Parts: sequence; C-alpha cells; structure tokens
Amino acid sequence: IVDVNDNSPSFPEKEKRLEISESVLPGARFQLKPSHDRDSGHFSVQQYKLSQNDHFRLEVRDKGEDGKIPILVLHKSLDRETAGSHSLVLTALDGGKPPKSGEMTILVKVLDVNDNTPVFSKDAYSVMLPENAPLGSAVVQVNATDLDEGQNGEVYYSFGNSVSNNLLHLFDINSLTGEITVRGPIDYEQKDKYEIEIEASDKGSVPLKTEKSVIVDITDVNDNAPEIEITSFSSFVMEDSRPGTTVALISVNDLDSGLNGKVICTINDNSPFALSPSLKDKMYSIVTKSPLDREQTVKYDLTITAKDAGQPSLSSERTITVVVSDVNDNSPEFSLSPYTFYISEANQPGTSVFAVKAFDRDENDNARVSYHILRDGSPENKLTSFLNINSETGDILALKSFDFETVKTFQFQVVASDSGSPSLSSNVTVKVFILDQNDNAPVILYPVSSNGSAEGLEEIPRNVNAGHLVTKVRAYDADIGYNGWLLFALQEVSDHSLFGLDRYTGQIRTLRSFTETDEAEHKLVILVKDNGNVSLSATATVLVKLVEPKEAFAASDVQSSAQDDEDSHVTFYLMITLGSVSVLFILLINMLSVM
Repeated sequence: IVDVNDNSPSFPEKEKRLEISESVLPGARFQLKPSHDRDSGHFSVQQYKLSQNDHFRLEVRDKGEDGKIPILVLHKSLDRETAGSHSLVLTALDGGKPPKSGEMTILVKVLDVNDNTPVFSKDAYSVMLPENAPLGSAVVQVNATDLDEGQNGEVYYSFGNSVSNNLLHLFDINSLTGEITVRGPIDYEQKDKYEIEIEASDKGSVPLKTEKSVIVDITDVNDNAPEIEITSFSSFVMEDSRPGTTVALISVNDLDSGLNGKVICTINDNSPFALSPSLKDKMYSIVTKSPLDREQTVKYDLTITAKDAGQPSLSSERTITVVVSDVNDNSPEFSLSPYTFYISEANQPGTSVFAVKAFDRDENDNARVSYHILRDGSPENKLTSFLNINSETGDILALKSFDFETVKTFQFQVVASDSGSPSLSSNVTVKVFILDQNDNAPVILYPVSSNGSAEGLEEIPRNVNAGHLVTKVRAYDADIGYNGWLLFALQEVSDHSLFGLDRYTGQIRTLRSFTETDEAEHKLVILVKDNGNVSLSATATVLVKLVEPKEAFAASDVQSSAQDDEDSHVTFYLMITLGSVSVLFILLINMLSVM
C-alpha cells in the first residue's frame, strides 16, 4: 500500500503554558513536545515555524527516528513591567504539496523580580499648615508607586532615620496611605518651618527604598474671634414707631491686634432694623430703619455679626428677639361684601335667619369686634326695625314673619367696630331675598265669588254642536312658580258625557250635541288647585241651562261681542309681533348686504 498525505500534523497539547522569570538570561532553552503525523516518509513532519515576536526564537533538533524536536530559545531579556505575558503560535508542517499543518499555542507568563524601587509621584513636596491645626488633621499625603507586583510592588511609608524626636511628637504618618497628620500642637511662634524626611520601601525579600523631603511651612492664624456684648436692650417696640427709634446698644471687642483686631459689625439685611455706629469706638446702636407692621411680622430675630479683618477672618454672632407691639391700625374686615341671603317667607319670629362675620387683623382689644345694624330712617332701611343682631356673634334675628307677596327683597347695612382706642369700624351691605312659600290658595275670578263661594249661570242653545265653548273658569294665585301654577279639574258633573274641562286653561266645552232626553239644567263643580308641595285649592260651581235658540239669542249676542273683543286684542298683538319680526328680518338683510 502506497502512502498518501491524508493526515495533518498534531501536537499532544493544544496549549502550552510556560512560566519564565524576568531575571532569566538570554540563551535559556525550553524543549517542547514534538508534533506527530500518522503519515510516513516525506509526508511526516518536516519543519516547525514560530510566530513573529521580539523575545523568542525556535531551534529544531533532528533525532532521526524520533523525529524533529522543537526548542524555544530566549534571545532577549524579559521585562514583566513592560509585558507581563506573551502569546506564541508554534506551527508544524509536513512534506506534502501543498503541506498540511498543525498548531499549538504557547502562553509565556513572566514572573516578577524585585528590580524596581518605589518612585514618588512628585519631585518635591511643599505644603502650608496653619498654626493651631486640629489634632488628626491632614498635612499632606505622599504617594509612591512600585512597578513590581505582589510584595515586590507593595509600598509602605515611614519617617527617615534623620527625623528628630520633636518632629515625631508633632507629626504622624500612615504607613499604608502615606498621609501625614498632625499629632501635637502646632505653634507658629515656636517654629515656622519643618523639613520631614519620608522613606518609601517595598516589601520584597531584599527591600528597595526611596527617600523624599517634605517641607511644611507654618502660617500664622487669627485665633481670637470678636466678642459681642449687649449693653442695653428693649425687647418690645411699637409698630407705629418712627424710623430711627433705638432698640438696643451693643459693644464689640477683639483681643487680636492690627488687622486681626479690626472689627466690622453687621446685621441681617432682610429686617427693618439697622446698625448705627456710636461716637464711642466699637459701640453701635440698633435702630428702626423703616415702618413696622405687626400684622405682617410679629417678631424679628436680629442676628448681629462681628467680623475681624484677619486672614482668614474670624467672626461671632449674637441673636436678639424684638417683639412688635400692636397698634389699632386695622379696621374690621367682613368675610364677604356684599352678603346675599335667601330666607323663606313665613319664617318663625325671634329666630336667627342668617349671620355676618368680620375679622380684625389686630390683636386683643384692638381685634374684639362688635356688630350693630345701621338704622338711619331712610326708606330703603325701613325693614331694619324688624331685625335685631347679636353684637358679639353677628347672628341676625327676624322679629316678624316676612311675606313674599308683600316684599320680595330688601337690603340694609351692618357696621362692625373694634374695641380699640380710638375704635375703627367698617360696614357691609346685606341683600335679602324672600323665597316664596305656598301660602296662598287660588282665587277664582269667574264665576264671581260671593260669600267665599264661586257660582255662575250659563245659558246655551240646545242645538249647539260638540266642542262648543260653554264658559271659561278664570282664577289666579298670588304665589309664583309651581306654587302659583294652577290646574283645573271636574270635581262634580251631572253628566260626564256632555261636558269636558281643559285642565290647563279652565275652558268648559260640550263633548256632544244635546238630545231631547238630556236634562235642561246641569251642575258642574270645578276644582282649582296649585302645584305646591302642599297643594291649596278652591272650587267653583257652574250651572248650565239649556234654552231654545230664540231664548238664547240675546245671550249669544252678548257672548259674541265679548268674544269679538277678545279676538280683536289677540289680532292686535299678533299684528305687533308680525311687524316686529318683519322689521328685524329687514334689518338683518341690510346688515348682511353691508357686510
């Protein structure tokens, strides 16, 4: 059987990991496992290739029957700080045309060696530290880095061997962060500058160290704040006090000298008070600078600030409370103006029907309000004699029952006065509308009422047809709305088949023609009632007498004349309506034409 190139070279490992110290010298050799090809002769593995890189090259040793052995050779020193790992690809090729190949990845991890010293982030450290700096406050933080890894790159800080015991009592250093803090009291007057030697060291087996000097300049501090003393103070001021009224006297003092002892005194600007310098040095008076209004602000918390001219400046504050005393400068104010009330007629006399309320922005007696009704004898106030008001609460009582049919609305004025001295007052108009109650029964106009009853006689010809108007019951109700809406009903009739009544108009008409057998006289009792919640009613009796046509002629003429008169009125109103509509129509056409 003749072999053909049907197999590719393959490595026993797809990935090879090597760990090489960065201290290994060039020329170091690392033998790798060879690749195998199941083909034989020329089709077996013939050569190896290594991917392009800067630190390694490939040697191949031919062992005859054992094949070719790849060897990795270091030809350039490794530096972990430059590259911590390298990735190489080893390729095996057989002798086929074209050749078949197989690959293996070589991962080289560079092991660290403590070959780097710590390096400070700054060439020089210089810092300003104020005297009296609090214990534990930070002075400066130094920082050093080491390019090594692990303990070789872990840096800790300490004071140098040249640092004196005095410095060790004044300063401390954090060995992990490099922060220098204040350990003891710093006094500019004792020493104004310190030079501290700092040492940064790694934790390698053979530690590497670096030293750096830190210059600390101590600055003078304005360490005495001004003092404020209240020498005279009046905690109450009247709201009508004139601008310039003195409220308090204060004095300020600072133990420092020079600019540090020069004091500037101020007061909060959002108040109606001001500081006025006194003729005596470092003395001030607090005075009013604008009018006061207790109703807007009852009291003021005045903050006095004393600040010296030191750098940095020190200041102190003192707060006093000034209470504004009330003056009767506000009139009572009604909650509504005008008031509008609705009361039902037939109210019970002596009971409260409505109330007014006024408020005064002042306090105490200046805000105590009393009420009275203005009675000036004018015609529009004539009903005030039937009203009374509670002077303390403003409740208004009606001394009589109101009748909607007599008076529908009226108005009057209520005066509210405070108890200040002098007293202030204001008035308000109260409008009262009387609401109708169903307290009037219908009144029948026709038939004519006599001694409380309504009765009428109607004579009609016997030969009238169905639908003939016999008469119309007329009535009215003094109430309004539903209370005055009247309905008519037949309460009693001798023959229900002869007469009918319109429930809305009160018209009585015949339902059919009369016959010879019908009675000559009929009695109709009409009930008229309103639509109130509790309906009121009245009755009327209409006697209808049937007569022969000749006998009814005279009555018919009279009725016709009345009907003609009524029709003439209707015709007249109709003509007026049609004329108005025509005029409006013509005006509209003209307006449209002009537009």
